[in-house]
Amino acid sequence: MFRSGSGRDHAVADFLAALETAVMADAPEGSEERGAAALVFDRCRRRTGAVAASAPVESPVCGVLPGALAVAQPALRQAVAEALAALAPRLRWKPRASATDPAFRDAHANATVLGPGGIEEREDVWIGVTLMAPNVDYPEHSHPPEEVYLALTPGEWWNARMDWTDPGPHGLIYNPPGIAHRMRSGETPFVAVWLLPS
Repeated sequence: MFRSGSGRDHAVADFLAALETAVMADAPEGSEERGAAALVFDRCRRRTGAVAASAPVESPVCGVLPGALAVAQPALRQAVAEALAALAPRLRWKPRASATDPAFRDAHANATVLGPGGIEEREDVWIGVTLMAPNVDYPEHSHPPEEVYLALTPGEWWNARMDWTDPGPHGLIYNPPGIAHRMRSGETPFVAVWLLPS
């Protein structure tokens, strides 16, 4: 567990425990996503970061979050959604730094739970959330660390080695280090948790 003797914030510990259960239940043995996720959770188990002192920040798109989290399925992902709902008022929601179009800026937001600017400040992992209103296309981007996504609601991902894919209620998305990738919402709001070892 993530609580014992760590001094970790209880709500963050609950979120980590639910997230690990959901991700590892759906990550095939020996897969790239399982390896990346295991690295993130191992680092979180070994060390607890400092509690951030920064104030929470809301975004215009946050209004769709409660309804989206209420319908997350299946049961393991519902546990992640409930733990995330408890943390949501404490998060610093912000648009992608390069977002210049006002419509896109107001239709999406990202928040870090663990990592730089997160509730738990640290440099060795990033765990966060992307929220998008319906019918939003998140632009192509890349970053050095590999990445695992756990979808809490329907949505689609693309990267340079796969076509557009909805992982469904038991799938994960894996982006190798440095690969170009995108995501998009459909007719309903989009909520996904991302994990990156840095």
